[in-house]
Amino acid sequence: MAPSTNRIAMIHYLTGLPYSALNSAMIALLVFSLPSPSWGQQRPTSAGNFARTAAQAEQARSANRIEEAIALYRKALSLRPRWAEGWWYLGTLLYERDAYRDAAVAFDRATTFSPKVGMAWVMLGLCEFKLGRYGDALKHIQQGRRLGAGTEPQFNRVMLYHEGILLIGKGEFEQAQETLGLLSRDGVESDDLITALGLSVLGINFSELFAGDSALRQLVRRAGWAEHLAAQKKFDEALNQYHQLATDFPNAPNVHYAYGRFLLAANQDEKAIEAFKREIENDPKHLMSHLRIADIKFKLKDSAGGLPYAEAVVKLSPQLPLGHFLLGALLIETGQTEQAIVELEIAQRSLPNEPRVYFQLGRAYARANRKADAERARATFIRLTKQAKEAARSGQGDRQSNLTHRPPD
Repeated sequence: MAPSTNRIAMIHYLTGLPYSALNSAMIALLVFSLPSPSWGQQRPTSAGNFARTAAQAEQARSANRIEEAIALYRKALSLRPRWAEGWWYLGTLLYERDAYRDAAVAFDRATTFSPKVGMAWVMLGLCEFKLGRYGDALKHIQQGRRLGAGTEPQFNRVMLYHEGILLIGKGEFEQAQETLGLLSRDGVESDDLITALGLSVLGINFSELFAGDSALRQLVRRAGWAEHLAAQKKFDEALNQYHQLATDFPNAPNVHYAYGRFLLAANQDEKAIEAFKREIENDPKHLMSHLRIADIKFKLKDSAGGLPYAEAVVKLSPQLPLGHFLLGALLIETGQTEQAIVELEIAQRSLPNEPRVYFQLGRAYARANRKADAERARATFIRLTKQAKEAARSGQGDRQSNLTHRPPD
């Protein structure tokens, strides 16, 4: 299948960036300087061909005799194919030689034999990134991040930057913004980070950026700078930048929405609502602005005010569970119990493991005097809430709630 325009644009964008550290030598050098991950395996100490060859491979690697080390690691691994640490070092050596396909194979073996080593998953993802296998790259980088990719700051920055860029390529703009914002918070200052933040804030993909003019590039950079300041908790500066952005680009798509999200994060709910309304004036079908207003109105207990926006969400995106959930919750508060149950049951079918759906269903059933259904919903709410807390304690919980703000593909 031919690559999409957006994929091609992403490739061009990334290969032109200095910070993306997409240069393999920098990453390989970085990996070489890291302490070896804990493999949960004993290093070879016994006599024999394998132990001698493994020791020779390590000596060659330490002396930077790369080609010799590669050959020796291959030989040692032919004698002991399940040696995860050997696959790791072979992968780093191959990565330095730009042999990404073979390096990916090596890191894949390392993750197979030691699946809890996060750094190996990240390196596998970086190889796949170089090979254009972006879906796999994102999945494996995120897996490595969940497991923990070590404490070396620059390696973690490379990991987060790649994850953010891949999320933009996938259209997961808000998650990309959260990920890239961690770099801003960490003090990273670079033009390409600012640009990537701008793309994520405005929901602009790479093909649009490349097809756009200088005005679009200026817009992206200014939006990125505003969000960069926001991520660094420089509220007054960020507020000024976002306000000026909305003033200078009043009709640009997603500018008021981005401003509203910033205001919402700053607990300025009423001002956020006004910004989202401005976005809707520009684009009456702007799903996320309707969704945000409905959500805020629900939290502010202005159910009547939130209803039109929740209804618009359901009309614009009937398959979005959060729309049905919010509409159902608002209908309960306005006394429309039977219709609330209809909407909440639609949400429940799409999100059978989401506790909050059952909480609202329990309330609706109780108001409808359906006592048995109410008890079942409450019991399910308690059970799922307990499971979610246990998963969070064990580090296995989802990074995002099932009640996602992102519309379905």
